[in-house]
Amino acid sequence: MSFSLVGTAFAQAAAAPKGPSMIEQLVLPIGLLAIMWFFVIRPQSKKVKEHREFLNAMKPGDEVVTAAGIIGKVKTIQDNVVSIDAGGASFRIIREQISGAFAKPAPEKK
Repeated sequence: MSFSLVGTAFAQAAAAPKGPSMIEQLVLPIGLLAIMWFFVIRPQSKKVKEHREFLNAMKPGDEVVTAAGIIGKVKTIQDNVVSIDAGGASFRIIREQISGAFAKPAPEKK
């Protein structure tokens, strides 16, 4: 029993180590948020803005690719619905489901 009392006495005599200040505690979370904004949020919002601009500039005759992978030419645009001709088939899709313009791949040089 005396052995445990000695350990308790030494534990009470030792001063508690001083913890980091409030500023030191906030540096890591603020740094992580800044890195996340710079590498994730900012590029994604830029991509969304470019896609919105493309959809607003789209006109009949443009060759586009849908989110489902269908390639076709825009026939008509009515508010939020776009009619597409794709190889003899006609589709009506929601404007936001158009992924982008279709760029034909360049022929390979040998």
